[in-house]
Amino acid sequence: MRPRIALPADTLAEATNVINERNAAFAPRPAIEAIVKSGGVPVIFPSVNPEDVRDYMTLFDGVCFLGGADVDPTFYGEEPFQKLGMTYLKRDLFEIELLKQSVTAGKAIMGICRGMQLINVGLGGTLYQDLSQDLHATLKHSQEAPGNMPSHHVTVDPDSRLNDIIGQRPYVNSRHHQAVKDVAPYLKVTARADDQVIEAIESIDNDQILAVQWHPENIYKHFEDSRKLFKDFINRSQKVADKTRK
Repeated sequence: MRPRIALPADTLAEATNVINERNAAFAPRPAIEAIVKSGGVPVIFPSVNPEDVRDYMTLFDGVCFLGGADVDPTFYGEEPFQKLGMTYLKRDLFEIELLKQSVTAGKAIMGICRGMQLINVGLGGTLYQDLSQDLHATLKHSQEAPGNMPSHHVTVDPDSRLNDIIGQRPYVNSRHHQAVKDVAPYLKVTARADDQVIEAIESIDNDQILAVQWHPENIYKHFEDSRKLFKDFINRSQKVADKTRK
C-alpha cells in the first residue's frame, strides 16, 4: 500500500464570475505530480475549522506543507510590517493545528517555502516578515529567472540529514520575501544561502521533519536533488504507513 500524502490546500482568492471557483481550494499541479512520481498518493485537504483536524488524522501518513501567502505575524507575537504580503488567517489556523497534531501522531512532515515558515512558526519560531528587515540579506531571493530553473546556491550543514540526501552545495530556485528568523526549539538550521538567509530546517532528534525554502516541486523533473527530497519524504511516509497499517 503506497503512503497517503496530505497536501493542505491553498485558496483561490482572485475575483471571478464562476461561482464554483470562488474561494476554491486547490493544490499546485507540480506538487501533486512530484508526490505521485515519487510513489505517494496525494490527498488534498481544504482549510476547515481547526477543531475538525482530528477527523483528518487517520487519512494520511505524511503531510507536505506547500507554498502560498505569508504567515500571519500575530502567530509569533508581531503586528504586520508595512511590506508584509497577503495573509489568509483561515489557512494558517488549519495548518498550524494540522502540524501540531501531525507531530504528536508521528506523521512524516515536509515543508516547501511558506510551508517551511509555517512549520517554524507553528512550533514556536519567528520570521522576518520581509527580507528588508534582515540587514545581511543581499542575494536575490525572489528570482526573475523561470521558476523551473535554479538561481542561487545554498550551503548544507555536513552534519545533517539534508546533506545525506542532496549533498553540501545544491543549486536551487528561489521565490520568497520572508524567511525564518528565530528557529523553533524542536528544529535546527541545516542550510543557508551565502548571505546567511536560512534555507532549510529539520527536526533535531529524529527524521520526522525536513523543510526547505526553495521549490523542489518546480524543478524535480530536471534536477536529481529535488527528486531525492521527494523520495526521502515518501520513504519516511512509507515507514509511518507500514507501522500504522499492520
